[in-house]
Amino acid sequence: MGAAGLSTITAHRADRRSRLSQQEKGCVGLLKRTCSYVCVASVGFLFLLGVCLLYLPDPLTLAPSFTEDNSEVTLLIWTHPFGRYRKLPDCFELYQIGGCTLTDEGSAYPQADAVIIHHRDVATGTADLPPEPRPRAQKWIWMNYESPTHTPRLWRFEDVFNLTMTYRTDSDIFLPYGYLVPRERGTKGVQNRFAQPLRASSRSHLLRPRLLAWVISNWSESHARVSIYNQLRRYVQVDVFGRSGRPLPEDSGGSSVVRLVGRYQFYLALENSQHTDYITEKLWNAVQAGAVPVVLGPSRRNYERFLPPEAFIHVDDFSTVRGLARYLLMLRRNPARLRRHLDWRGSYRLYQPSFWADHYCAACRAVRRTRGKTDVVKDLTRWFHS
Repeated sequence: MGAAGLSTITAHRADRRSRLSQQEKGCVGLLKRTCSYVCVASVGFLFLLGVCLLYLPDPLTLAPSFTEDNSEVTLLIWTHPFGRYRKLPDCFELYQIGGCTLTDEGSAYPQADAVIIHHRDVATGTADLPPEPRPRAQKWIWMNYESPTHTPRLWRFEDVFNLTMTYRTDSDIFLPYGYLVPRERGTKGVQNRFAQPLRASSRSHLLRPRLLAWVISNWSESHARVSIYNQLRRYVQVDVFGRSGRPLPEDSGGSSVVRLVGRYQFYLALENSQHTDYITEKLWNAVQAGAVPVVLGPSRRNYERFLPPEAFIHVDDFSTVRGLARYLLMLRRNPARLRRHLDWRGSYRLYQPSFWADHYCAACRAVRRTRGKTDVVKDLTRWFHS
């Protein structure tokens, strides 16, 4: 979930991470101090939860920064990610972000204010980096939405880029796979047009006919998620879909997955690797479908920066997989307890950025805000693996 501006760019990454840590500590401290006085008040709890969630940058807030440059920006998309062509968006029509000219024509390189470079394409040799020397004051933007485990040859790109764009909250340009928008924040702007209201818990949520689903396309016995599944299926029925299970109905797109998961009370949102802020569409598809996600990824504390603590069940909450299975079965028999994992929904809307339209427009706006600054990203590998 995002909340307070598109992502403020600073000259020193260490300062940014330090501020983020201080904000997080401050938020946790506020919650602890206040909880002793208002723990019994659900309204007070929800208010504090909203405050705690607000410190994350809000990728699509439209209020202009006082430092923003209003002149035109040309942003060159060096390669379409994974070689899959997509029509470039009109940033003003979609998001009311003006002054952005997007192009994928290589001939625009000498005039481009910035170049978005997708890591996988240059790391695997599908494409080369743009030629050096680069035009004066041009920014190169490192864009990557894979986890560190699946991000090869980072060492080749030390001291090459000027800005980072990833799912990590301490990126120069932060845009996650999804985030929640508190309903009380108002109904103006992009989030009113595209964020989806989440239905509060109802009888249909509590009495869904099926227990637990898992959609997986990349099966590897070395993954922790496969080990968890192999243990979990000893105790409960897990319906598996995707390349390693039953075929998905109709198409394999996100809407098909959401419709499928909507039949289940719980969904296994298990990431292929566990890293800071690496929380993908698996979680958000479950949220959209109204199923309670059972998550494996970063720590519970990390997940709680993106959504309320009752909104998910973390594998790490249990000392054994058997204990997790028993908890799921208990919730199935006890709708009142299950409701606790769903009641938060009425207070939020869900925004899932569109790949890659949101990303290009967010990058264009960040380039306008940082015109004239060409600081080089230092220690890219150490940062991304931290």
